Amino acid sequence: MNAEAVNPTSPGPVPPAATGAVTPAPRRKARPRIDLRRLGRAALLGSATRSRALPDAIGHVVEAHRAHHPDADLDPLRRAYVLAESSHRGQMRKSGEPYITHPLAVTLILAELGAETTTLTASLLHDTVEDTEVTLDQVGEEFGAEVRYLVDGVTKLEKVDYGAAAEPETFRKMLLATGNDVRVMSIKLADRLHNMRTLGVMRREKQERIAKVTRDVLIPLAERLGVQALKSELEDLVFAVMHPEEYAHTRELVHENAARTDDPLAAVADEVRGVLREADIQAEVLIRPRHFVSVHRVSRKRGTLRGADFGRLLVLVQEDADCYAVLGELHTCMTPVVSEFKDFIAVPKFNLYQSLHTAVARAEDGQVVEVLIRTHQMHKVAEAGVVALGNPYAQPSEEQSAGDGERADPTRPGWLSRLLDWQRGAPDPDTFWSTLREDLAQDREITVFRPDGGTLGLPDGATCVDAAYAQYGEDAHATIGARVNGRLAPMSTVLRDGDTVQLLMGQDPASEPSRQWLEHARTPAARIAIQRRLAAHPEPEPEAEGPARGPAAPGAHAHPGAPRPAASARPASADVLVDPPGATVRLAGCCTPVPPDEITGFAVRGGVVTVHRAQCAVVTRMKNAGRAEIGVRWGESTGCRVTLLAESFGRPHLLADLTEAMALEGAEIVSATVEPPDRQRVRHSYTVVLPDAARLPALMRAMRDVAGVYDVSRAQPQPTGA
Repeated sequence: MNAEAVNPTSPGPVPPAATGAVTPAPRRKARPRIDLRRLGRAALLGSATRSRALPDAIGHVVEAHRAHHPDADLDPLRRAYVLAESSHRGQMRKSGEPYITHPLAVTLILAELGAETTTLTASLLHDTVEDTEVTLDQVGEEFGAEVRYLVDGVTKLEKVDYGAAAEPETFRKMLLATGNDVRVMSIKLADRLHNMRTLGVMRREKQERIAKVTRDVLIPLAERLGVQALKSELEDLVFAVMHPEEYAHTRELVHENAARTDDPLAAVADEVRGVLREADIQAEVLIRPRHFVSVHRVSRKRGTLRGADFGRLLVLVQEDADCYAVLGELHTCMTPVVSEFKDFIAVPKFNLYQSLHTAVARAEDGQVVEVLIRTHQMHKVAEAGVVALGNPYAQPSEEQSAGDGERADPTRPGWLSRLLDWQRGAPDPDTFWSTLREDLAQDREITVFRPDGGTLGLPDGATCVDAAYAQYGEDAHATIGARVNGRLAPMSTVLRDGDTVQLLMGQDPASEPSRQWLEHARTPAARIAIQRRLAAHPEPEPEAEGPARGPAAPGAHAHPGAPRPAASARPASADVLVDPPGATVRLAGCCTPVPPDEITGFAVRGGVVTVHRAQCAVVTRMKNAGRAEIGVRWGESTGCRVTLLAESFGRPHLLADLTEAMALEGAEIVSATVEPPDRQRVRHSYTVVLPDAARLPALMRAMRDVAGVYDVSRAQPQPTGA
C-alpha cells in the first residue's frame, strides 16, 4: 500500500499557528482537529455506512466542502465513501489505524482547499484500484468517465519509482500519467502531505528518502501550481526530517515569541485597522504567522529575530481597487519602506498569485512590518492555486464570467502544459531531467513586457533567447535580434524585471538557431527546442574553396572587415546630360545620385563634371568656396549606380544569402565592404549598378527580407563640416 503509517508522536507535524494551513474564510468558525482514530472506528462500526444518509465519518469533509460549494450534490461523496470503506475494510496502516483514515484525510485536505465534488470523489477512491479488488471499469460505471480518469491518473502516479536510479524517468511518467488535468496532481500532493504528516514510524533512512523527493520534486510542483498552503506545510515537514536540530531550534524561537506579551504585529495591526476605519475602507486585518521554514530563512538573513519577523499582516478587501486604496492610506499615514513594494496584482506571478506587498516601519523601535494586501478571491487562489479553480474543463458560471472576467488556469496553457511539451521534445531522459531540475530550482521570476503591452514571465537570469522561445515557441528559430528598452541588444542580454523586449523576426521559416544560443538559454523550453533543432539539422562540413553559388559569387564568402572585390570594372552609370555638352560626366561617390534625385554638377580637373545630389554636403562646401555650378539633368536612360548601407545581425551564410537576393533583383555589385562586428551587429556597404533606377525600391525590400538584416538605406550626404 502506498500510504504511510500514522504516528501521533512524529516530530514532523507542526503546530497549527506555524504551518501554511489555509486561513479560514472570514467569519467562519474554525473546525476542530480531526481524530483519525475516531473516524476509523466509525468507518468499521458505524451502521450508517449502509444507509442512504451521509456516514458520520465524512462529516468533516462535508462541512469543509459545503463552506466552499454550498449547493454541491453530496450523493457522489456518500457513494464513494461507502465503496472505499467496504473495499479497504480489514486493511490497516502501519500504526494500526484503519486504512480508510488515509483517503478520508487526503479528501479533507482537498475539501479545505475548495476542491470541487468530482475531485473529492476521486480522492476517496484514489487507492481502491491499486490496493483492492475494485477495477477502473467499476469506478467508471459507478461514478462516470471523469472520476475514472482521475483515479487512473493517481494510480499511475503511485507506481512511479522515486528511487535515485529512476529519477530521469520519474517526471516523464508522472507527466504522461497526469495528462492535462491538474486535478490528478492535486490529489497526489494532498496524498503526499498526509503521508508526510504520518512519517514517524518509518525507518530513518526511508524518512529521509521520502523527504528528499518531496523537497526536490513535489514542493516545487506545489509552488508552480500555486498551492501555497500545501507547499508551506510540506516545507516544514521536510525541514523536520532533514534538519531536526535546526527545526527544533526554530520551533523553540517560535514558541518563545508566542509567549511574549508585547507583540509588535498586534500593535501595528490595531494601528492599520484605525487608519482604514478613518478612511472608510471595509477590510479585515489579520496577523499571518510565518511557517517554520520561513522563520528559519529570515533568521539566517537577519540574524537576531525581533517580534515583527515572526509574521506578516494580511489585509483582505472586496475589490481590486480597494487594494490600492489601502496601499495609499498606509503609505500616507505610516512610514513605508519603499524598496519592499511589489505589485503582483497588475503583474500576477506565473502561478496566478496576486497581491500587493509593502512594508511599514514602527515609529517606536524601527521594526519593519511586512504587509500583504489582496482581495478575498485573490487570497483563495493564493492559498489553493489550481485547486481553487475547480474543474479545468467546466465552463465558468455566469457569476464567474461577470465578476472575474476570463477564467484563467496556469496550466492550460501554462507550466504543466509546457512540461508535457518538454518531455516530448527532449532528446533523452537525462536532458529532460537536468533541464527540469534547473527550472524547479528557480525560486524567483521576473516579468518583462512586450511592445503590444503583453507580459512574459521568465526565471531570474533569463536572456533574450529565453524571451524569444517563451513568446514564439519553435518559431523563435527565426529570431534575428532584439531591442531591449528600445535599444538593439544581443540575444545573450540578461533581462531585468520590468524590461521591454521587442523580438526581431526573420522571414525564412527554415531558419536555424545559433549554436551559441545554447550558452545563453536558461529555460527548458529554449534549451530543448534549440537542441532538437540542431540535432535534426547538423551543421555541414565547411565547403572547399571553389565557385560559389549564384550570380553573387564574389561576395558569398567574404569575411567581415575585408574589402570586397569589384564584380565588374565597367563604369556603368545613369545617362546624365550636361551643359555645355561633350564633357565627361562622373557620379559622385559621396552621395551616389540616381534618377529622379535633384542633381547639380561641378567641374573638376581634366574637364570632368562630377554630379552630386543637390542636398549633398559637398555641394554646400563648393558653393561656399565660390565654385560655379554646372547645369546637369537626367537623360532618357534609366540605369543607375548607387551605394547602399545594410545593418544586420551576424549569422552563418548571411553574406551569401544577401548577395544572392541582390543578384536576383538584377543588381551588379561593383564593390562591397563589411565592417568588423560590433556587439553582434554588422554594417555592410554595397555599390551596385542597376539597369533601371525604378528597381531600386524593390532591391532594398529584397535586402531587408533576408533573415538577419534589419535595415537598408542609401548612403546619405555627409553633414557640412564632416
